[in-house]
Amino acid sequence: MRVLLVGAGGVGGAITRIAARRPFFEAMVVADYDPDRAEAAVAALDDARFTAEQVDAGDEAAVARLLRWHRCDVLLNATDPRFVMPLFRAARAAGATYLDMAMSLSRPHAERPYEECGVKLGDEQFTQAADWEKEGLLALVGMGVEPGLSDVFARYAADELFDEIEEIGIRDGANLTVDGYDFAPSFSIWTTIEECLNPPVVYETGKGWFTTEPFSEPEVFDFPEGIGPVECVNVEHEEVLLVPRWVDTRRVTFKYGLGREFVETLKTLHLLGLDRTDPVTVPGPDGPVKVSPRDVVAACLPDPATLGERMHGKTCAGTWVKGVKDGAPREVYLYHVVDNQWSMAEYGSQAVVWQTAINPVVALELLATGAWSGAGVLGPEAFPARPFLDLLTDYGSPWGMREQ
Repeated sequence: MRVLLVGAGGVGGAITRIAARRPFFEAMVVADYDPDRAEAAVAALDDARFTAEQVDAGDEAAVARLLRWHRCDVLLNATDPRFVMPLFRAARAAGATYLDMAMSLSRPHAERPYEECGVKLGDEQFTQAADWEKEGLLALVGMGVEPGLSDVFARYAADELFDEIEEIGIRDGANLTVDGYDFAPSFSIWTTIEECLNPPVVYETGKGWFTTEPFSEPEVFDFPEGIGPVECVNVEHEEVLLVPRWVDTRRVTFKYGLGREFVETLKTLHLLGLDRTDPVTVPGPDGPVKVSPRDVVAACLPDPATLGERMHGKTCAGTWVKGVKDGAPREVYLYHVVDNQWSMAEYGSQAVVWQTAINPVVALELLATGAWSGAGVLGPEAFPARPFLDLLTDYGSPWGMREQ
């Protein structure tokens, strides 16, 4: 397997460190818009399988040429969701397998944003599913931690733990703190704003997908391994759009443990229009300059990849499932916890980006060995869960299950 990794930021850098310990691939080309960042990621490894390149993720033709030049049969997208579609199309043009960790962007309903879906996450990709399948190509979408591992948990629950599933709820929480910062998101603020301020989507049998107000339906969820109770709220996320396509369940939700201070900060950004992506004109030393308010917010905050040394605590990603087994009610929480102290000591990556990065590497290995295969635009639920969970444990990152 020869892989083109586009994006050498926090998650991309963690992917290279994890992959370097595995023998399943022949080469990995690390490409980024910033050539110094790509070079730094490769130089840190001392592994001849890795090479660095410069590429603009928005330039489909350039990405396709890079895939062909290096004879890569897989494109792994580690950029933010703005670049999903150009990279998705570039992979297909070059006849390569495509993997991402976040799907094509949504657009709220023009008249009823908090009741009806407009363009849903992943809709643009799924409209091309028949073409990918016809060409015998695979696009494995949403293969990070959430979405990704959370979807694998949903498939595992359906296959091995339940006879009938009533509800699947993704629940994400942490007790992470960052020394020296009053506000320092542990993941891309661009992506965080996108998913937290868009109308959250809920799925129900008979009703299909519908939306609610941001931060709706608060609940306190008790997270394992010492994290404890965290208030979680509805947030737009891919699992709600993916799980019902392959798993039979009556309801799907995604709730994120943001914390009240974080929620209030996001609401303030929205109130001031600083969550907008459309450029605004501001004065500059050489005349008016057009900038995206959201990009300005991102530029003013620390790079999440650099926060590891200041960060303390654990992060938990997991899937709560309620249903029936052998005629009796059952509830379980399938989860994956990463301690920042461990991930920094072992890999030099902070917990949130490392937890995201390990899952596409596991998926790549399953594709390389043939344990996973397919054609079309497929989510993690479309593949058997047990091989993934076994290999995740083999990577030294076990998962857990708690009966509720």
